[in-house]
Amino acid sequence: MIDAVHTESKTPHAGLPEEAAFLELLRTTDMLSRRLSPVLKVEDLTSTQYNVLRILRGSPEGLPCGEIGNRMITRDPDITRLLDRMEKRDLILRWRENKDRRLVMARIAEEGLNRLARLDEPVREAHRKVLGHLGPKRLNALIELLRESRSNLK
Repeated sequence: MIDAVHTESKTPHAGLPEEAAFLELLRTTDMLSRRLSPVLKVEDLTSTQYNVLRILRGSPEGLPCGEIGNRMITRDPDITRLLDRMEKRDLILRWRENKDRRLVMARIAEEGLNRLARLDEPVREAHRKVLGHLGPKRLNALIELLRESRSNLK
């Protein structure tokens, strides 16, 4: 499968270079995601759940549920159900604000923190394995190119 992807990605494109770059990004994203999934599976987490936990670890006081949805890497159309499942597993806590009962807040629970702590090094190692060969200079250039590409989409 990987050889087919590499062969396909080296095929000259009759279309625009933008189309070729877009397809390369999609292929790369898929391959990187597939490499991370087994690491997360050890802690019984999907990449979307992992993303929510990382977002909430960065805001220990909690965030409005809508803000979590805005910060996600991939948008989940049903953030409420995702958070419901995570709350049932004791990964997050949710509550309604006293001042505005319409506002639902969420924060990471102790179990969510524990799972992230166990995943920190395995995730870093997985990232090093799939991207470390590029080296710091090329990685920083890639990061800047990707950020610049996204800035035009806002």
